[in-house]
Amino acid sequence: MKIALIGSRGFPYVYSGYETFVSELAPRLVSRGYTVTIYCHRGLFVNRPHVMNGIRLIYFPALEFKILSQFSHSFLSTIHACISGYDVVLFVNSANGPFGLLTQVFRKRSAINVDGLEWLRPKWRGLGARYFYFASFLSARFFDVVIADCDRMAEIYKREFKSESVTIAYGANLGYSSDPSLIRAWGLTPGEYYLVVGRLVPDNNADVICKEFELCKSRRKLVILGDVPYKDAYAEGIRKTRDNRILFPGYVRDSNILRELYCNSYAYIHGHEYGGTNPSLLQALANGCCVLALDTPFSREVLDGEMHGLYFDKSLHSFASLIERLENDPSLSERLRSSSRSRIEQRYTWDHITDQYEDLFHSLAR
Repeated sequence: MKIALIGSRGFPYVYSGYETFVSELAPRLVSRGYTVTIYCHRGLFVNRPHVMNGIRLIYFPALEFKILSQFSHSFLSTIHACISGYDVVLFVNSANGPFGLLTQVFRKRSAINVDGLEWLRPKWRGLGARYFYFASFLSARFFDVVIADCDRMAEIYKREFKSESVTIAYGANLGYSSDPSLIRAWGLTPGEYYLVVGRLVPDNNADVICKEFELCKSRRKLVILGDVPYKDAYAEGIRKTRDNRILFPGYVRDSNILRELYCNSYAYIHGHEYGGTNPSLLQALANGCCVLALDTPFSREVLDGEMHGLYFDKSLHSFASLIERLENDPSLSERLRSSSRSRIEQRYTWDHITDQYEDLFHSLAR
């Protein structure tokens, strides 16, 4: 069976959840005998091999503007895919919703992973939010299958767009600490810091987390991994904190260092608000973290209610109080750490996710 993947930046360019998803799914499909093609953003790759790890790679240019980059690239990729001999075309990102019309016109079997509630994210206010809502509506109308990454997201698509969805989550690989010395570069010691992983954008609520942490009396540090690749007033405002317990290492792209930062944290703090199954939250569980999460339906689904996490909201003192509760009861964090990896094994291994996509592709091809 021949499968095309459209909507990520490419392979092996790992930048966000989409690229992580593609980099985990595609090689597994190849190992199971599928022919897989990934459409890549030409401008992001200096070297452009046509095949890597058994995956066929096709490079198309894009209009290099924030709003038009993905749309223009997906348009070219979709036209090419529709006139090629693929059995199934898989899209990621609800922004690609309009291209479901092209796959219908060319009678090409297609599915789209719509990810989060992009139209609610603060960074897309105004025209951007309206476009994402319209694109999500088109996703539900034109693609043969809409894939939600959690049951709560499927419920939202059914309520908003009267669309049935197939639920297939993201996955994670179990990780264990092997070299804690890798975290010393920031003056960190195991168990003596809290960890946040995510871009400094409003819907990840790093501002709420920082302000609340300033109110608590913890001796531990708060390490915020992530940034934005452009000048931004929101991000600058967060970094202006005078609390010397709060550290901003920026992006950490070395997977070994990132694993050690997860594994050796006292707790992982998850402030993401509008996504579905968030890859950073899965990584925290996979690396044995105690998890403190913003109370959303998505986090509760991943954490199985109270089984694998504790919750805070955006009200004053909610997060600060949770920190105090955790530090006054060390057995609580230990219990959550000891059970976190079992949640991944239950539902979120990449092999299990690949099984589900394999079933979906066969259903579509029939």
